[in-house]
Amino acid sequence: MDIAKAIADVNGKLNSFIWGPVMLVFFILVGLMFTVRTKVFQVSKFGRWMNATFLAIFKNRKVLRTDDKNAISQFQSLCTALAATIGTGNIVGVATAIALGGPGAVFWMWFSAFLGMMTNYAENTLGIKYRYRDEKGRWVGGAMIYIEKGLKCKWLAVIFSVFCALASFGIGNMTQANSIASGLADNFFPNAKTLGHIFTSMEPGSMLSDVNLAAVIIGIVIMAFVALVILGGIKRIASVTEKFVPFMAVFYVIGGLIIILVNANRVPAAFGLIFKEAFNFNAGAGGIAGYGIAMAARRGISRGVFSNEAGLGSSVMVHSASDVEEPVVQGMWGIFEVFADTIIVCSITALSILASGVYDFEAYNAVGGAGLASGAALTSGAFATVFGSFGGKFVSIAIMLFAFSTILGWSYYGERAVQYLLGLKAVTPYKIIFIAAILVGCTLSLGLVWDIADTLNGFMAVPNLIAITLLSGQVVKMTKDYLNRGKPGLGP
Repeated sequence: MDIAKAIADVNGKLNSFIWGPVMLVFFILVGLMFTVRTKVFQVSKFGRWMNATFLAIFKNRKVLRTDDKNAISQFQSLCTALAATIGTGNIVGVATAIALGGPGAVFWMWFSAFLGMMTNYAENTLGIKYRYRDEKGRWVGGAMIYIEKGLKCKWLAVIFSVFCALASFGIGNMTQANSIASGLADNFFPNAKTLGHIFTSMEPGSMLSDVNLAAVIIGIVIMAFVALVILGGIKRIASVTEKFVPFMAVFYVIGGLIIILVNANRVPAAFGLIFKEAFNFNAGAGGIAGYGIAMAARRGISRGVFSNEAGLGSSVMVHSASDVEEPVVQGMWGIFEVFADTIIVCSITALSILASGVYDFEAYNAVGGAGLASGAALTSGAFATVFGSFGGKFVSIAIMLFAFSTILGWSYYGERAVQYLLGLKAVTPYKIIFIAAILVGCTLSLGLVWDIADTLNGFMAVPNLIAITLLSGQVVKMTKDYLNRGKPGLGP
């Protein structure tokens, strides 16, 4: 029996469940619950949380810098969290959602983000409430901490940590490294030789003989840069991401806005198509009425969750390292995190594709997305309409920046999970293995790894969603207490 095929079959069934209708409804219902119980906080208190987050960056030095040598600032915690969430999903994932779910998927992506803001708010509020200092004086927090201390359910916290540690090697490492290496090699080194051409003693067709030499070199370079950052701990990771993340986000957003402005006359039609197709009850490829809306909703919601990670419990670990004192303030940074990731960055990708005209809606409507360009090809096509042949290189550079930042952010998530499971002594060995895995990701075909990583990522959500649902009363109480105190929401 083919072991790889057996693993793929089992993973396929697990993946269809974890990213299937039942779990996606669970994600939505949890976000809806927090939205209702906090009286639509993300809208009713929009000025409050914007003042406490984005605007505070320009008003309050305490938000940018911290005097606590064992903590990071609120702004640094946001940037490190965004480093992990703003990744290839914002470029490739959005394009794939449109290709497979139609323009209506964008609406459902927005919908999931709107509710996900409050899911992320709840996670980070609980993260601050239950965090503690380790023996070195550093903050330790995350979903596993509030699962253990809040729910008194350590076995569930262990399950979350195992999934998180494993996912850090997949979705947070090898798959991202593979995206960097393949994108750069294809666009900048198309004629690079394989190892089989250089080392003629290799058996033709062997696993390493077809490896691109450029991918190996790129992998070594990435390893070196990642090692320089993550071996310095959270303070160095935060120091790098607070500079790197704003740069990469602005770089991509400006490029996308240029595409949108050049095609400004098509933007109203793009919005019209998004809203029209979000509620398209026409029969689709399966001949079932409502196929269009079901496909759009599934693709949009799953890509939204995959991009901003609201509900997975991942970003709580870095938000909990903030020097903030008030849990609700850090919760509001969680709202802004989802807003920036999905409402801003993902929307830029979606509107660039739809307004540029590279997406053929009639062709999609006829064949249900089969055979249409998807992923990076669709986004590259959109940028090529304005930037010409440089469009593909621009997208490749953006993917490189986004994927590199994801590696940095997820290295910390995996580190926290490993420390929870095995203690501080296991952190350094974990980092070494994490760095080595980058080269594997750059040089090997990772189709099955992508699929397994996607499944592990989703399974992190199960214990986390259970926990925040059962602890929701505490979130609501902390929110009411904070608002009743009338604090302005600036700093700790």
